[in-house]
Amino acid sequence: MKSPRSPFYVTTLIAGAFFMENLDGTIIATALPQMANSFGVGAVKLNIGMTAYLITLAVFIPISGWVADRFGARTIFASAIGIFTFASLLCAAAPNLTVFTLTRILQGIGGSMMVPVGRLIVLRSTPKDQIAQAIAYISWPGLAALVIGPPVGGFITTYFSWHWIFLLNLPIGIIALVLTILWIENTRSDEQHPLDWLTFLFAGVASTGVIFALETLGAGESQSTTAMSVLLLSLFSGYLAVVTARRNPASLIDLESMQLKSYRLSVYSASLFRIAVGVLPFLLPLMFQVAFGLNAFKSGLYLLALFGGDFSMKSIVLPVLRRFGFRRLLIFNGLIVAVSVALCATFTPYTPPALIATLLFFHGAARSLEFTCMTTLAYAEIPPERMSRANGFLSAVMQLSMGMGVAVGAVMLRLVARASGHLPANPHLRDFHIAILCTSVLALAPAIEAIGLPRNAGAMTSGHYSDPDLEIHAT
Repeated sequence: MKSPRSPFYVTTLIAGAFFMENLDGTIIATALPQMANSFGVGAVKLNIGMTAYLITLAVFIPISGWVADRFGARTIFASAIGIFTFASLLCAAAPNLTVFTLTRILQGIGGSMMVPVGRLIVLRSTPKDQIAQAIAYISWPGLAALVIGPPVGGFITTYFSWHWIFLLNLPIGIIALVLTILWIENTRSDEQHPLDWLTFLFAGVASTGVIFALETLGAGESQSTTAMSVLLLSLFSGYLAVVTARRNPASLIDLESMQLKSYRLSVYSASLFRIAVGVLPFLLPLMFQVAFGLNAFKSGLYLLALFGGDFSMKSIVLPVLRRFGFRRLLIFNGLIVAVSVALCATFTPYTPPALIATLLFFHGAARSLEFTCMTTLAYAEIPPERMSRANGFLSAVMQLSMGMGVAVGAVMLRLVARASGHLPANPHLRDFHIAILCTSVLALAPAIEAIGLPRNAGAMTSGHYSDPDLEIHAT
């Protein structure tokens, strides 16, 4: 029998897998023009490569918990890494946009199992009072990937070739696959239940339709009527998914956990926050290139400050949570995040680079803290027997909202440009500023909903007790 490895090794491995998966979602952002030239299409058309990947994640993530329970965590996690790595090789060899899109879908299938199953492995093996530390440790590499993706992609595109963006995954994936086989136990749930195929079908149609409709509107396609029709049908499909879930006690949609305010916040208002966070890394490099006249590498390099901010919060999340608790942090830190996003609308070509970097660092630190608080709070009151379903559903919601960031950013920028009388394909600096200000409003959602949380929400996880009697009882 395999002897269990130290939780530190396992958590580090899973954090690395998260980094690889998230990196591939954003790294091609600054490589789109060169890839478009290779495929002989317009640069806007290449957005389908990003969108297809993100849609696939959102569609298949909900069944990740069921698959892991049935076949074992190590089997699924290792298979996911293998599929993701092989698909990366196929992406690099793609001769045209159609083949590239298909290989990105295959890559998304691997990623859809890799992230939630990895998180489930950590959650099942971590005591409640250590979940915040574990979530922070596995979350910041994913956040960092969202930030360093554009500069890394810009560097590779400018000085090498876009193909290396995907070829770099090969050695990382092979190492991760070997370590997974050596370090992770093949645990599975004792409770087996049939897969809720009907809810999976309706939810998949809803997720795909919403992203497709937003992508179509953001790309400026002429079929706006078709896009709106698809959007309405997707919302109806989402409604049917909820209806079928209510009739199935073992549904993929965890309606039981949705009764908890702590979990519900991470589904509703936190989704708006994730969309906002996904919009900014899309708008800023575009603004730096289109309005500031910087090349792909220099525009992406600015976002490294965000990575520095993300990383800076890793060691202080626990003390801050213990001192202030979830409720106060979500409210006041949420306001700080929104203000820092709004201040990005003051950037001009004449703004000192040091000032831009400082503000982005500050924003990265604040958003990293907010992310960790929201994700940790979601699992703070979930019992072990429901962890698999709660994690699978929340992972799908998280991925869908993050995936919508690029599409929402594109739609927002296009609408602002059109309202300002500019060509949507050639937005002005003011258009970027207005779109960023709209993004800052979305980022306020968790702070507003957190007002309704109890003062001691998630106290067993954060260690913060505003009521001394509760602290004595917990001790």
